[in-house]
Amino acid sequence: MDARSKLIDLAAFLDRVQRAGQEGDFRVKALKEAIGCLDGADPGRAREVLLRFSDLTTEPIERATIQGAVGAVAI
Repeated sequence: MDARSKLIDLAAFLDRVQRAGQEGDFRVKALKEAIGCLDGADPGRAREVLLRFSDLTTEPIERATIQGAVGAVAI
C-alpha cells in the first residue's frame, strides 16, 4: 500500500504543476520521462529512473547561472 500512496502523491503533484502552468519545466519533463520508465518488464527500471534525474556532463561550466543543483539532463 505504500506504493499506492506514493503514486497518489505523484498524481496530485502533477495536477498542481498543471494548474500552475509549469508543465514545460525541464524538471517536470524529466519526471514524466522517469514515469515512462516504469512501464515494462526491464529489471533495470530503477537505474533508468535515476538516470533521468542525473547530470551526465563531465566538463565544469565557467560560472554558475543559478544557485543550487537542478540535475536533470536529456539523455
